[in-house]
Amino acid sequence: MKKKTVLFLCTGNSARSQMAEALLRNKAADQFDVFSAGTSPEQVDVRTIEAITHFGIDAGDLVSKHLQTFAGKDFDYVITLCEKANNECRSYPGAGKQLAWDFPDPKTRTGNHPFSSTMTELNNRLSMFLRVENKVTSKASNEIIIETKIEDRNQSAPERLIDFDPITFYKCLTDDIRLKSLMLTHYHGELCVCELMEALNEESQPKVSRNLALLKKAAIISDRKHGQWVFYRINPNLPQWAKSVIAETTENNLGLIMSPLERLDIMQNRPNKVSFCR
Repeated sequence: MKKKTVLFLCTGNSARSQMAEALLRNKAADQFDVFSAGTSPEQVDVRTIEAITHFGIDAGDLVSKHLQTFAGKDFDYVITLCEKANNECRSYPGAGKQLAWDFPDPKTRTGNHPFSSTMTELNNRLSMFLRVENKVTSKASNEIIIETKIEDRNQSAPERLIDFDPITFYKCLTDDIRLKSLMLTHYHGELCVCELMEALNEESQPKVSRNLALLKKAAIISDRKHGQWVFYRINPNLPQWAKSVIAETTENNLGLIMSPLERLDIMQNRPNKVSFCR
């Protein structure tokens, strides 16, 4: 079977995207040809190499590359790993599927082991990615979710303060539509109402919109409007502990959203997020 291609995008291509490239190659080199690039590439950070090596993976061939290196090349998956890269390249030309993941930059992240923590979080997300894309939901999967120490995972660069109530946050997770919308958005990065309706097999747009409005009022999601479409994503200013709750809920309960993800994959006439790659 022909291997699929994956491109990880970040700003500097010096840390997160290099880690993701090394991890996915190590996990599934028989299934994927994996690449990484940056919109403004920098030299690979020596701490990135150390973290990858400490994880037991060879990092000898990792080189920072500019996004233009892959101009005109099609990829089955394009995955952005930071908000800046996603904003600069929201819809990559030639991407079969594009996902927008947002991880704290280990170079500015605080805590005892910021690079190791980022490696662990990327490893968990890629384990989820492989289970989803290979349609494997069994808990007997060989992929193991590795717990990150709370003191490391919750430490990150200072965030802009928002009006956030933890009680409201947990109440929002008790509704089926709201919880699955958050899990689907966590996986894809950004979805509109019509995509969520299709994924959740819900015919009532007002019903889905009301639940999204509650999530937005609670500052759990944010939106952006483009033309007639409104796209929703996890609020980037959400406290890191709350992002971790959503991440771990999704990564460890994929069975809840496997059917919605499959419906979304075959959805026709999905809204165009508009390409403005630099």
